[in-house]
Amino acid sequence: MAGPLDLSGRVAIVTGGCRGIGRGITERLLGAGAEVVICCRNEPEALPAAAGRSAAFVAADVRELEAIERVVSFTVERHGRLDVLVNNAGGSPPAPAATASPRFSAAIVALNLLAPLNFAQRANAVMQDQAEGGVIVNIGSVSGLRPSPGTAAYGAAKAGLISLTATLAVEWAPKVRVNCVSAGLVRTGEAPLHYGDEDAVAAVGATVPLGRMAEPGDIADVCLFLASPLARYVSGENVVVHGGGERPAFLGAAAPVPPA
Repeated sequence: MAGPLDLSGRVAIVTGGCRGIGRGITERLLGAGAEVVICCRNEPEALPAAAGRSAAFVAADVRELEAIERVVSFTVERHGRLDVLVNNAGGSPPAPAATASPRFSAAIVALNLLAPLNFAQRANAVMQDQAEGGVIVNIGSVSGLRPSPGTAAYGAAKAGLISLTATLAVEWAPKVRVNCVSAGLVRTGEAPLHYGDEDAVAAVGATVPLGRMAEPGDIADVCLFLASPLARYVSGENVVVHGGGERPAFLGAAAPVPPA
């Protein structure tokens, strides 16, 4: 008997599903029985796989409307439906706000906010015509909830994504549920770009209350829940997955009060 996390017969698209968090999400959905289509600008050397099946790949830059249409059309033509969209593609290299060019900032906002909106619009058009509707999961970041020095445009875009999630959940209900997963510090192949070498990554992880940075699978598990019937009454939410957050800075400077 199928369990509540069994997605057999369901079809998902994961943007940026070739590596990092997106690859972890893709593997988790495949393992749950879903058929998964991933899109990235370049095809990976090895496609994500689980449970004896691999994801299908479509080359696409999600900032381009024609590319979004190509991915959705491929998915519907191949599988006849679209049940889950995970808007994962995103990110930003470090750039000081004082010197970042307007062109750079526009590109970051386009990738992290406008692309998810445009992809969600196209997916919603398919899902609204299905008896079962569908689910959209936007991958956000704690950078949208607190200061994001070095990635100002990225943090602002992720803050916008949280607002967008809540609005779409209202507009597209009851057929389509829309939620956001705001990830904390995640250990991916790009971790050294932001945190430094292995010792630095370990030191950063030690600042998290749960004692480590997240792995892609930690984020993937939450996405699987949101895509499943277990989350049938969850919509418009921003689920923060950050291992307890960050230790308040003042605690490092405060003088402890001796016990009475």
